[in-house]
Amino acid sequence: MRKPASALPTRDEILAFIRDNPTAVGKREIARAFGLTAQDKIGLKALLKELEGEGVLDRGAGRAYHVGGQLPKVAVLKVTRVTHDGEVFGVPEVWEHPGKPPSVRIMERGRRAALGVGDRCLARMDVTSAGLYRGHVLKKLEKRLEHVLGVIRRSGREWRLESVDKRLRAEFVIPPDQLNDAGAGELVLAEPMGRGRTLGLQPVKVVERLGDPFAPKAFSLIAIHAKLIPHRFTDEALREAEASAHQPLGEREDLRHIPFLVIDPVDARDHDDAIWATADDDPANANGWQVAVAIADVSYFVRPGTALDRDAWERGNSVYFPDRVVPMLPHALSSDACSLTEGTDKAALVCLMQIGPKGALKSWRFTRAVIRCAANLAYEQAQAAIDGSSDDKTRQHIKGLHELWGAWRSLLAARDARQPLDLDLPEKRVVLDDKGRVVDIAIRARFDAHRVVEDFMIAANVAAAKALEGHVAPGVFRAHEPPTREKLVTLKDYLETLDVKLALGQVVKPALFNAVLKAVAGQPFAEQVAEQVLRTQMQAYYSPESIGHFGLALQSYAHFTSPIRRYADLLVHRSLVRVLGLGEGGLSDEQASHLARTAEHISMTERRAMEAERDTVDRYVAAYLSERVGETFPGRVTGVARFGLFVTIEGLGGDGLIPISTLGEERFTFDEASMSLEGSWSGARATIGQRMPVRLVEANPVTGGLRFELAEPLSDGVTPAARPTRRGTKPARRGRRDRR
Repeated sequence: MRKPASALPTRDEILAFIRDNPTAVGKREIARAFGLTAQDKIGLKALLKELEGEGVLDRGAGRAYHVGGQLPKVAVLKVTRVTHDGEVFGVPEVWEHPGKPPSVRIMERGRRAALGVGDRCLARMDVTSAGLYRGHVLKKLEKRLEHVLGVIRRSGREWRLESVDKRLRAEFVIPPDQLNDAGAGELVLAEPMGRGRTLGLQPVKVVERLGDPFAPKAFSLIAIHAKLIPHRFTDEALREAEASAHQPLGEREDLRHIPFLVIDPVDARDHDDAIWATADDDPANANGWQVAVAIADVSYFVRPGTALDRDAWERGNSVYFPDRVVPMLPHALSSDACSLTEGTDKAALVCLMQIGPKGALKSWRFTRAVIRCAANLAYEQAQAAIDGSSDDKTRQHIKGLHELWGAWRSLLAARDARQPLDLDLPEKRVVLDDKGRVVDIAIRARFDAHRVVEDFMIAANVAAAKALEGHVAPGVFRAHEPPTREKLVTLKDYLETLDVKLALGQVVKPALFNAVLKAVAGQPFAEQVAEQVLRTQMQAYYSPESIGHFGLALQSYAHFTSPIRRYADLLVHRSLVRVLGLGEGGLSDEQASHLARTAEHISMTERRAMEAERDTVDRYVAAYLSERVGETFPGRVTGVARFGLFVTIEGLGGDGLIPISTLGEERFTFDEASMSLEGSWSGARATIGQRMPVRLVEANPVTGGLRFELAEPLSDGVTPAARPTRRGTKPARRGRRDRR
C-alpha cells in the first residue's frame, strides 16, 4: 500500500482505502498508510478537500472520512420502525444528500430488545453482500425533541410557535423562510433546526400544516399527531381487509340455535362480544349455570405475517375519542365482517363455561363457531327491561335477559368472596352536537348491566388464561402486580392525616383497600381517598408470563374478549387456535419467539392511547369552559406544589392551577411532608382534599390548560378531615383509572 516518498496516492487509491478499511479513517491514517512526508500532507489536504467539495467524500464524527453518499463507519441512528417479529430499522440522524436517507437494520446485542420507535443509538455500520446497511449498536443515546405540535402566532417581527402540550413549557421561533406558507393561528407540526441556540428561543421549521386548531375534530387530531398514533392504513392492508372480509366462514361448529345477546354502549363503534346463559340441567351442578361468551373470530380474518397484521401490531389497539375512533383494524373488518350484529351469521370463537351456584368456574370449552345474535341492545335498554320497563325490542328477549342476570348473581357471589379492588370512580363523557361542538360534560351512567357484561368477560378471560396455562402454551397475559412497599407507606402516612388507619401486614390483598374505602364511605373526603388508593396501585401491563391480576384478585388472567380493538386479545385467540387445534390462523412460531417484545410494545401503545384520550377530553373540557371564564365553581384541591395549587371542578372534572402568586399578599410556605401551603402570618392553609370556591380565569382549548383564582380568601378554618394530624409523606402522582 505504501507509495514512494513524495508521491501522493491517486483519487481511486484513497477511495479504495477508505472503503475497505474497517475502522474510522482520517487524514492522519491516510498519510500513515501511504507513507507520506510532512510536505506531502499539504498536497493530501488539498486533494481531500477537492474530493469533499465534489461530494465524492464526506466527513462524519471525529473528522473521519467516508465515501460520499454512503454512511460513515460509525453513525447516530434514529429508530423509525420496529416490526411485529422484533426487527428494528432506522435512518441516519444526519443525512445531507439528495433523496431519502438509507434504511438501516439495527442489530441489538442481547436477547431483550431495548430500542423503540423514536430512540437514538450510536452504531457501527457495515454493508451486507446485497448492499444493505446494518448498524451494530454501540450505545443507546438520549432522546431528542423530534417534533413540536403547536399554534403559530406573531410576536412583533418574529413568528413564534406555542406548543399544544401544556407540559412542554416553552416557545419556539420560526424563521420566516421556514413557515411553509403557514400563517398566524394555524396548527402545525414543526421540527427543531440544528442543535438549538445557546441563548434565546430554539428555532423550528414547519413540516406539516394541520389547519384550524378550533375546527371540529381538531382536538383529537392534535392528540393523534402529538402522540404519533398511526392513523392511516397502508394500501396493502386495506386491500387485504376487503378481501378477507368477503371470504367464506369456513368449517365451524353451528351454534346459531343459541340466542346470543350483544349489550354495548349506545354509541358503540364495534361489537365484538355476545353473551348467553341458561340454568344448568346437570344434576352435578344443581342451581348452576351454562354460560357462553362469543367473541368475534378476528384471528380467522387477520393472519400472522400479513400487511394487515403488521398495521394492527403497529397500532396495538384502537383509540377512542369523543369525535372519532382510530381503529386497530380497517372498517371492512372492525365495523362489518368482525362486528357481531343481530340476525347475521358471524364467525366467532366461543367460550362455553359451566358455572357453579356460587360462581365457581367448573369447566370450559373453546370452539370456532358460526353464531347468529338475537339482538343488539344498549346498556340502558337491558337495564330498563330488568327494572320492569321493557320496550318492543327487549320484550322479545326478556327471558334471556333474566337468565343473564341469574348467572351474573352467581358470578357476583364469587367476586364478593375473592374481594377484588372495589374502585368505581366517575368517568367523564363529552357530549357533542352534530357540528362537533361541546354541549355538555357529563358523568357516564353506570348500571348493573355494565357489571353483568364485565363479569361475563372476566370469566371468559380467566378460562382463556387457564386453558393456555394448562397446555403450557405461549401467550400474552394481563399482569397486575401488588403495590410496592414504598407506595403503601406513602398511602398509610396520607391516611393518617385523615385519622384513617391502614394496617400493613405481610401479605397485601385488595380487601385491605376495600376496608379503607368502606371506612370513609359517606365522608366528604371519600372521593379523594379513592383517588389516592388508585394512585397507590401499579399499572397493569402485558406479559408472556402469567403472574396474576392483583386488582381483580385472580391468579390467572388474559385478555380474550376484545380482539377487534386490542392486539393482545388477538394474540390470545391465536394461541388458543394453535394449542387447541382449531384450524388456520394460529400463533406462528415466529410470533411465539417474539412475544416478550410484542408484550412490551402493546403495553406502550395502551399507555399512548390512554394519554391521547385523556388529553383530548381535557381539551374538550377547556373548550366547554372557555365560554364561562369569570364564573365561580366548587373546587377541590387535588395537588399542592411550591408554585401553587392544583384544583378540579367538582362534578365536572376540569383540572387547573391556582398560581401561588394569586393566593394573597402574604408569603405562603410549601410543606412537602404534609403537602400543604401555609400563610406566614395568617395561618391560612391549603392542602389536598380541601374544598374551596374558585373563579375560572383562563381556559385554553388548544393545550387543555385551565387557570383559576380563589373566589374567597383562604382561612385557617380547614375542615377537620383535611387538616393533617401529623406530618405524612408526599402522595403518589395523580393517575387515571387503570384499564383492567
